[in-house]
Amino acid sequence: MNHYITRAGIVSMAALFRVMMTGLVLFAATANAQAADPALVDQVKDAVIKELRESGAIDREIDAGIARYVERQRAEAAQNERREADKRVAALRQVSKGRDHIRGDTTAAVTLVEYSDFECPFCKRFHATAKRLVDESKGQVNWVYRHFPLDELHPGKARKEAVASECAAEIGGNVAFWKFADRFFELTPSNNRTDIDTVLPQIAGEIGLDKARFASCLSSGRHDRRIEEDVKDAVASGGQGTPWSFIVSKSGKAFPLSGAQPYAAVKQLVDLALEKK
Repeated sequence: MNHYITRAGIVSMAALFRVMMTGLVLFAATANAQAADPALVDQVKDAVIKELRESGAIDREIDAGIARYVERQRAEAAQNERREADKRVAALRQVSKGRDHIRGDTTAAVTLVEYSDFECPFCKRFHATAKRLVDESKGQVNWVYRHFPLDELHPGKARKEAVASECAAEIGGNVAFWKFADRFFELTPSNNRTDIDTVLPQIAGEIGLDKARFASCLSSGRHDRRIEEDVKDAVASGGQGTPWSFIVSKSGKAFPLSGAQPYAAVKQLVDLALEKK
């Protein structure tokens, strides 16, 4: 349908045409359906339009046209957003006990999958939120940590810290991984201000890792591929910054979560996911 643009907005031309034609039909009926002088027809048109303006009919039709247009735009935007969300969810790699770092009950009804950067201050904040979520969930929520070092913002350090966490896991298992992550976020200032040559071996010692094995692992490069795979997964699933997360129900229904959202917002999504189990 074509639309007529006015300074007030968008109005259906068909609607105005119907109103105008109604006036002309009334005029024709009054003239016993005889052919009317064109000048007289123009006078009737002007009279009808004037009456419509004075009665507010044109303004009401304009308002109604604007409302219909806005509603269509909103519906289209919502549909596009749902399609994009579905694409992101489809690209999300399934959680694997053998590969992923999982905190909490592995059989939990809801999983928080987080793509994180150890140098990101928002990830530092969200780490405490996610930990609280798992601790207070009474076994209903677990947490999967995946790597998303933002090299353009944190060159060198974020990726090496991700490698260090994998070395902790290699030497000390899943428990050591989470001890490393907790202590790192607790101890460091974020935004590439971490003295990694000092801090990484310090944390390794604090959590009971063999420092020589840890140093050898750091320089080996054997975890680089895994971290790059996580980065590609993050990007494929729609991640553009960190933290980038999903709340996933047992049935596979996933809800994207961007940024360091507050506890209440995350809990609301968890409750929604629990309904989808």
